Formats: sequence, structure tokens, C-alpha cells
Amino acid sequence: MIKCKDESKSFSRDRLNDNFCDCPDGTDEPGTSACPNGKFYCRNLGSKPQFIVSSHVNDHFCDCCDGSDEYDGTICCPNTCVMGGNAESTFRNCKSKASKNGVKSEESVHTGLKLVIILQVILVIFLVFLWSFRCRTRSRRRRYR
Repeated sequence: MIKCKDESKSFSRDRLNDNFCDCPDGTDEPGTSACPNGKFYCRNLGSKPQFIVSSHVNDHFCDCCDGSDEYDGTICCPNTCVMGGNAESTFRNCKSKASKNGVKSEESVHTGLKLVIILQVILVIFLVFLWSFRCRTRSRRRRYR
């Protein structure tokens, strides 16, 4: 038998993490987002374990560095725990999740545009090189005919 943290109820082990909130404080669902005021436990193998708010589970943002908070499969989170990717330390200075994602998406757009420009320049250089090589090859063929 397992007891709720506030000792208001007790339940069998098979009701732990069953996606139904049995305890008022949400302690019976540390691995799901069933309880609105509950906490989700991130194991973060290779880094420091942590709890996140249950509403951040399956919200299409990787909050746990091992990606365990996005278990529904709609988004693939890389495991960044070994690289020190603990969400708590990475985003410590951010005030809210919304502002964090807004800034991050704006930075991503700028980074993407820079990459596109760089790729275009590389492509132009390659095409000029290819055209130059082709011209040399044609002139050599004309000499040997």
C-alpha cells in the first residue's frame, strides 16, 4: 500500500502512475500529467533529476533533458542530459515559458536566415567554380582537335 504525501488516502501499487489522480496533492502521479496541481518527475539520466509542473508534460516543449516529459510521441526530444542540458540550469534566467519560447523562435528565425544566406553564397561560389572548370575543359578540347 502507498499513502498520499498528505496521508489523506492510501492505495495499491498498481494505481501509481495510472493517469488517474487518486491523491488530492497529486503525489500518486509523479510520472504522468493527470493531476493539475501535480508535479512530473524527470529522471534525467546522466544529469540531475527534477520535478516540473504537470501542465508542461506533452506540451511540445522539451522540459526534461532526457525528453521523458514528451512521451506521447508528437515531438522527438534528444537526450541532452550528458551534455549538461538540464532544463533547470539551462533556462534559469527565463521568467516564463512563453517568453522563453518567443525569444527562442525569433532567434531560430534569424539563425535560419543566416544559414540560408550562407548556403546561397556557397552555392554561387560552387556554380562559378563549375562554370570556370567547364570553360577550361572546353578550351582544352578545342586545342587538341
